[in-house]
Amino acid sequence: MCASLPPAAYRWTDDDADTRADGTAADGTAGRGERRSATDEEGRRRRLDYPPAPEPLPVPVVDNHTHLNFRDGLVEVGVRDALDAAEAVGVGRAVQVGCDLPSSRFTVEAVEADARLLGAVALHPNDAPRYAARGELEAAYAEIEALAAHPRVRAIGETGLDFFRTKGEALTVQFDSFRWHIDLAKRLGKTLQIHDRDAHDDVVRVLAEEGAPDRVVFHCFSGDEELARVCNEHGWFMSFSGTMTFKNADDLRRALAVADPSRLLVETDSPFLTPHPYRGRPNASYMVPYTVRAMAEELGADLAELCGRLTANTEEAYGSWD
Repeated sequence: MCASLPPAAYRWTDDDADTRADGTAADGTAGRGERRSATDEEGRRRRLDYPPAPEPLPVPVVDNHTHLNFRDGLVEVGVRDALDAAEAVGVGRAVQVGCDLPSSRFTVEAVEADARLLGAVALHPNDAPRYAARGELEAAYAEIEALAAHPRVRAIGETGLDFFRTKGEALTVQFDSFRWHIDLAKRLGKTLQIHDRDAHDDVVRVLAEEGAPDRVVFHCFSGDEELARVCNEHGWFMSFSGTMTFKNADDLRRALAVADPSRLLVETDSPFLTPHPYRGRPNASYMVPYTVRAMAEELGADLAELCGRLTANTEEAYGSWD
């Protein structure tokens, strides 16, 4: 079902002079953008070599949430090479997502450079309180709104609520930021990309209070059957990532089973959430086929038909890439 090696752009060799075996660049930098930690949340050292390339999908799909500015692994991979590797296995297009000002600026540059990309920009729910603490929140909002006006930026996100990392008084800023982003999406006619971590009920409540935009995507859907039914009721898209392949993800698989097929999307959230059996290693858009095949198996669906459905749903959510 897969090759023995990752795509060429993701392979580490001893001849690579720009990086060291610990994954940092020879000059001490980490390449452009942020760098993912070499340890997991429990402090354990991660494998930094990229997984093998999967067998290509029979019908192309879209990775509707990736962070190409976020470096991981032993090599630095450029936007074009990353998209070429994904396209070779049937992932022909992607949505590049910004989470703060630097990554949102990167997003606009990337969508202008490669027609296979659309973009999303926002202040992540964990980043908004940091801008507020520095007295920079209003200026950050103004720049996000300006970046969001770009015609190839089709979504406001990722925004939402995160009760795992943000606590205490900072949650007030997080709620206010979520409401601001909802309003921006509606004013600009953009899709809203939701980040929802341990906050399902409050995310749904705020959407109801503010009035949801016409198109809402629950990025990296993390809810259960109940939240899936709520999304069905409201016509909100549910984007499944590699997490649905994890051994402890029975709730996600049950949610997938009851989700309206017309609301299903797929994503990597790369470089995070690498699907089983490569959990913890670097992720990239070329890994989407592992998740799509797991979805098809769980649903008992024909793989080609599921791929076609995912692509049609993604274009409904974000519009045409042309």
